[in-house]
Amino acid sequence: MATMKKETLSGLVVSAAMRKQVVSLPQGATIDRGIASLIKYKINAFLTMDKNGRPAGVVSKTDIMGAYYAGLSLETPLDNIMSSPPLFCRPDDSLESALDTMRSKGIYRLYVTGENPDDVVGALAYPDIVGLLYQYCHECEYSHLKQKHKKHSDDTIRRYKVKEVMTSSVKANHIDESLVCIMEELSKYRFGAVLIADKENKPRGVVSKTDLALSYKHGIDSQVAAETIMSTPVGICSQDDFLEDAIHKMIFTDVHRLFVHKKDSRNIVGVLSLTDAARIRSGSCHACVSSRIRVDQHR
Repeated sequence: MATMKKETLSGLVVSAAMRKQVVSLPQGATIDRGIASLIKYKINAFLTMDKNGRPAGVVSKTDIMGAYYAGLSLETPLDNIMSSPPLFCRPDDSLESALDTMRSKGIYRLYVTGENPDDVVGALAYPDIVGLLYQYCHECEYSHLKQKHKKHSDDTIRRYKVKEVMTSSVKANHIDESLVCIMEELSKYRFGAVLIADKENKPRGVVSKTDLALSYKHGIDSQVAAETIMSTPVGICSQDDFLEDAIHKMIFTDVHRLFVHKKDSRNIVGVLSLTDAARIRSGSCHACVSSRIRVDQHR
């Protein structure tokens, strides 16, 4: 993995990308109430607050999945499963430093505090970074989407392709495997979802942490087969697609990942998530000249 200079987003601060909606619950609230909030607000995690109204911890879909796996009651208080303490940044911190923190700590999000350290004013997660990158790329004169509509497009620009950014070697789980097995797979590889295939290894669906949270809430036995709860159809793209096209597809179909095929749609060779797209810290091509942000170039 080589480190090289790229020219995207330098000088931008956390406030440019953060979302201002912050969902929080008392740390004594139940897991059932926590799942309801995750689904209602379409979020991956929420803050828990202590009795004095100060941030105490974070509960993510991963924590919910762990509770499901352990067989905990839905009436279990959130403070039994939360991660503590939350990690924070400030609105005027650079995006580069915030991303460094997220990468080094192996976390998906930071919460943003105001002048008062207990006053949480926003949250910053990988999809927020992707949204900002996409906005810049979409408005750029070299945007692939804009070039496609030009009579004489500029095809000399080197553009990122999905295969440069995706997570490779994705293993599919079979439709008859239990949810327990699926949860073990997600936990082992730190995935947000797994591909579900039939006996001929043809992609049939996806089981995500959201699917598992809903199953937990609805009292579905964790020993049932993956086919029972999987979502369809499978969102796919080609490894040779331009990154900009793939991000556009994810944003406008409201999905967090696409499974990547090589030539044949049944030959799944990787997965591209919004997290993957954000981690490269760049736009969709090498044309940007507005910054000096370091990029981890995946080969």
